Amino acid sequence: MKKMPQNRRGFRRKAGLVPLSRALSKLGVLSRSQAIAAIRDGRVRVGGRVETDPARLVTPERAQLLVDGERASPAAWRTIVFHKRRGVLTTRSDPGGRATVFDLLGEAGRGLIAVGRLDLATSGLLLLTTDTRLANWITEPANGVPRLYAVTVRGRVAETELAGLTGRATLRKSSARESHLLVELREGRNRQVRRMFDAIDHEVTALKRVKFGGLDLEGLEPGQHRELSPREIVHAFPGAPLSAVK
Repeated sequence: MKKMPQNRRGFRRKAGLVPLSRALSKLGVLSRSQAIAAIRDGRVRVGGRVETDPARLVTPERAQLLVDGERASPAAWRTIVFHKRRGVLTTRSDPGGRATVFDLLGEAGRGLIAVGRLDLATSGLLLLTTDTRLANWITEPANGVPRLYAVTVRGRVAETELAGLTGRATLRKSSARESHLLVELREGRNRQVRRMFDAIDHEVTALKRVKFGGLDLEGLEPGQHRELSPREIVHAFPGAPLSAVK
């Protein structure tokens, strides 16, 4: 019999229930750290009562949540593809003052959450949506959504070195100074591409995600974004669920 997931206190968690701090983050209202601070400061109400425990379990789509007296509810369905440049964080805010994708998007990023992340030194295609079901489906490893990366590494990479790499790697150009490759992965582990090439003694010097599912960056310069229709999402991610869209 399959066990239900548990929260940090050890209680069985019912499907759809998440900690309050995560619920506010999933709704695109606050970042996780901002949500925790707001809850502990008594600025959040659940069902009309002040809640100060960030681990309180709620259903984001059903709970009556107020932050500073304003209702925290899912934004209208929107999904965008964004061309992230290198040196920008995939987070809602940064205590150190570094630029984030949400700083660059401004009002266009309101209510959106990033579908997976690209690290500070990685550029390329970033998908953002208000649809948490869609985001969860795309990032679920079992669904095997492809991600294609253009990779530059130090030194000459031999074809024989590619056999031991995760995913599918294609060597495009190689010299004693550097090598250029395309790498396709079916899951988005943290810094996976960099770790793969570190393992064969080739440091990654440039990394760009050029495709995600059936989406690419055609027509988008760094810092630009494009709104996607539900039809485009269904075509790009066959089988993916769409919330609140007919």
